[in-house]
Amino acid sequence: MSKNIVILNGSPRRKGNTTALVKAFTEGAESAGNTVTEFFLDGMDIHGCKGCFGGHNERECPCVQKDDMNKIYPAVRECDVIVLASPLYYWNMSGQIRTAIDRLFALEEGDENLLRGHGRSCALLMAAEGHDFEDVTRYFDHLMEHLNWKNLGHVLAGGNNDVGDIKGKPEIQEAHDLGSSIQ
Repeated sequence: MSKNIVILNGSPRRKGNTTALVKAFTEGAESAGNTVTEFFLDGMDIHGCKGCFGGHNERECPCVQKDDMNKIYPAVRECDVIVLASPLYYWNMSGQIRTAIDRLFALEEGDENLLRGHGRSCALLMAAEGHDFEDVTRYFDHLMEHLNWKNLGHVLAGGNNDVGDIKGKPEIQEAHDLGSSIQ
């Protein structure tokens, strides 16, 4: 049975190393019959969470803020798998993706929590100049536990400074294989 996959791409580079991982993952996932929707967050107008607790997930636009998250909420509501893709910035995900993750909280507010559980799975794709992913994988693993999502694992590609450095590295195949394993 095919899965509906949403990718939140937190890279600021449309043709960067993180995007190369996303492309390989997408090719693998689509070859397995899945549907993939990617949101390139850097090109979207998404504001930080105000912590107002004014959201309500039963509304079409669950957050009190009206911005491009309103394009992401319906896709996340309907998806089976979420992929978080980001470069490594100061031992964490980029601000673009962390902002979107924070704003997903609006799907937790209301009569029924529409974010936690629901049989969802999640994977992490990351590229970095360095190789120290320990802090971000700890955060990701805790997030999976909190949201009660199945952790599909990580593809972590270190040693990539310039655009294109990831070309030919084994992590590209790992991302493809992870995508094709989703069925």
